[in-house]
Amino acid sequence: MGIHIIDLPRKIVVGSGVIARVGEHLRELYPKGGGVLVVTGPNVRKVAYEELSQSLEGNGFSPWSKVVEEASLEVANAIAEEALQDKVEVIVGLGGGKSIDVAKFAAKVAGKAFVSVPTAASHDGISSPYASLKGFERPISKLAKPPDAIIVDIAIVSSAPRRYNAAGFGDLLGKFTAVRDWKLAHLLKGEYFGDYAASLALMSAEHVSSYHEEIAAGTPNGYRVLLEALVSSGVAMCIAGSTRPASGSEHLFAHALSMIAKNPPLHGEAVGVGTIIMAELHRLNWRRIRALLKAVGAPTNAKELGVKEEEVVEALMMAPTIRPERYTILGDKMLEERVARRLAERVEVI
Repeated sequence: MGIHIIDLPRKIVVGSGVIARVGEHLRELYPKGGGVLVVTGPNVRKVAYEELSQSLEGNGFSPWSKVVEEASLEVANAIAEEALQDKVEVIVGLGGGKSIDVAKFAAKVAGKAFVSVPTAASHDGISSPYASLKGFERPISKLAKPPDAIIVDIAIVSSAPRRYNAAGFGDLLGKFTAVRDWKLAHLLKGEYFGDYAASLALMSAEHVSSYHEEIAAGTPNGYRVLLEALVSSGVAMCIAGSTRPASGSEHLFAHALSMIAKNPPLHGEAVGVGTIIMAELHRLNWRRIRALLKAVGAPTNAKELGVKEEEVVEALMMAPTIRPERYTILGDKMLEERVARRLAERVEVI
């Protein structure tokens, strides 16, 4: 048996108002203090950076911010270079998926510590050691830096646009099909399968499903459940040593759609619709998946995604070619147009 290394977060903090205590938590992890580079977006900087920076300064750190408009390899490498020149000890990702992905990849390139401070529950990248950036040769996640700490302020997450948190719910439902794809690859291709990581990912999906009414209502407890499930999904990837427990055929569809669509939806939104489609192939109850997505206000078809029906069909056709080395229920060859169309029609996505 080969060596299996698991890198897990050292601290996870979830609660209301915890943004004001980020400095205390970082001081426990990095008692020497030092420079902290906060990667964030323009809107989030206005809302959350001042309180975060005051907390860091009050605990012996020297923070400054870097505002990013896009999640690209070029931006991440530039931030890594700045971190090396300015003696940064910690890179913090403050915001949504773009800021966190850029921060974690920059931390890997620069060899610095990474801390995740999400302000929306849009996907499980808040806790995973993988990043998705423009500039990679393919639209897939690459190994980055796992977070030393994940600090989530429920009050800030609750104030985020409902669409983003509904997208996180869709990303979590994707674990129902991702785990089955992983098991299929194990049975047919001999790929490593980790029962514990798979069970943790499935538990995350089931847990949010049982709390869908609270999540739909936007209650603090509902968002707490959503965030904790996203964190545990990310931890499942850390344990597995790959994205397998959280990313399967539904993600391949989402990645393909992001390449094809003129107006791409949020990642989690596309994953949710992809899960409806792949659930049918796995002989799961796709109507239940659709009903759960509808309950939280997430898209369930092409029209609600804001994409053309032809784009959905083309994305389905292309999906198996996105990662040919990753075997899923879609197989390893491009789907025929009539097959893809019939499948999307059968589950009422088009």
